[in-house]
Amino acid sequence: MDWLEASNDSIAREYDPGARAVVYSGDCMEFLGTVPDGAVHLVVTSPPYNIGKEYESRTSLDEYVRQQSKVIRECVRVLHPAGHICWEVGNFVRPEGGIIPLDYVLYPVFADLGLRMRNRIVWHFEHGLHCKKRFPGRYETILWFTKSDDYVFCLDPVRVPQKYPGKRYFKGPRAGQLSCNPLGKNPGDVWGVPNVKSNHVEKTAHPCQFPVELVERLVLSMTREGDAVLDPFLGVGSAAVAAVRHQRRGLGSEIVPAYAETARERIRSAIGGTLKTRPMDRPIYDPIRAGNKIAIPMWDRAAASGGEP
Repeated sequence: MDWLEASNDSIAREYDPGARAVVYSGDCMEFLGTVPDGAVHLVVTSPPYNIGKEYESRTSLDEYVRQQSKVIRECVRVLHPAGHICWEVGNFVRPEGGIIPLDYVLYPVFADLGLRMRNRIVWHFEHGLHCKKRFPGRYETILWFTKSDDYVFCLDPVRVPQKYPGKRYFKGPRAGQLSCNPLGKNPGDVWGVPNVKSNHVEKTAHPCQFPVELVERLVLSMTREGDAVLDPFLGVGSAAVAAVRHQRRGLGSEIVPAYAETARERIRSAIGGTLKTRPMDRPIYDPIRAGNKIAIPMWDRAAASGGEP
């Protein structure tokens, strides 16, 4: 893996099988057309949701699905026989206000291409837009597919702390022995990971940015060192950052030039070891446990002090 010795400036602008990272500034279909069959071990992306952001043209839901189908088909072509696709989506919001879950409408596209669904992972977060006529959305989903039944899955690097690490077998031949894996437990299919908002250490100008730790869990569990990780809708490069931080190759395309340049800067910093990200094993911030005063209602503080609120 000679690319591991590459300098911080060695981020290719076109597909290069020897580059540690590739950031193509342009349309994803153009970029995918340059990637050979079976060259990618993990496709992980969060495509536009057709809600009118600056990097997309809002269209009908049927047309959106047709556009996504073209990209997905190309992603399947470039995917290694033992590879994975993780497609992270939220909801399509109709102009009149109703919502349609995009995983529901996109699942048939993957199934028709012969992919096998392994999990529908729920990504839960605490912050987002407020709603007045429905409950605010506080989760999105990752559709995880494999191309075959022969695929990489490494659980140990992504285990999380046991809830009861001291639990022991009650009876039987192993009575008294610890009953849990000392390395931790399987994280399951509901992941609590803070989304990237204004006070997040990773925040850039992108309005819908992937948290690096979310992608790291996918990269570590579904690839090996030296494997290629592709994000066709790269944004500011979180997927590529997660890849290069763990000795994988990060590839992607981004249609907004400013985001592509930010992606290059972040990847350079990740290769150099200077990029600040939220650690994957850090517990979610609890304001009450941390003693944050604004987490305590004023009337409770007043009662405790015997004064007026």
